[in-house]
Amino acid sequence: MAEETRLIKKYPNRRLYDTATSSYITLADVKQLVLDNVVFKVVDAKSDEDLTRSILLQIILEEEGSGAPIFSSAMLSQIIRFYGHALQEMMGSYLEKNIVTFMDIQRRLQEQGTNKVGENPMLNPEAYSQFVKMQGPAIQGLMSNYLEQSANAFLDMQQQMQQQARNMFGNFPFGGAPTNETRENTAESDQSATETASGERKSG
Repeated sequence: MAEETRLIKKYPNRRLYDTATSSYITLADVKQLVLDNVVFKVVDAKSDEDLTRSILLQIILEEEGSGAPIFSSAMLSQIIRFYGHALQEMMGSYLEKNIVTFMDIQRRLQEQGTNKVGENPMLNPEAYSQFVKMQGPAIQGLMSNYLEQSANAFLDMQQQMQQQARNMFGNFPFGGAPTNETRENTAESDQSATETASGERKSG
């Protein structure tokens, strides 16, 4: 049975109301719902407009403003350049798949760590949990580098596609500057026409 979506209403005073608990909550509470893997939806209390993405972006903005951001300025600039670009949708899908892959790697590491805890009685679950928390900044840095490298790889792929497109359509005379072959053919035609006209004048 699918988990029921938790409904949160946002009022004009910017307050968030959790219909499940019949109480007002903060952005930090919404973040905790995300961490707890709770399925929720934020809507405007009057218009019923879906504001979930807007709220999630606010959480990301606050996290990025803290001491350990994931996205570098260079990476953010690269992402911004894709808005309105023909490859925007492809870029979004590319990043999403990479994050899913990273999460899968994280899950496997956690499972391996849990197995190791079971094998070693000196490492109880609480001690291992503390160890993982201590590794948080290192893991976050790894994720940042991973995403940035993925974005750079995507940019390289885009440049290769553009180069292939130029090579493919460069031989066509329309929509651009004439090729060297076109220029040579045009020059030969002009010279032939000039010689013909000159011969006619002499014979006349």
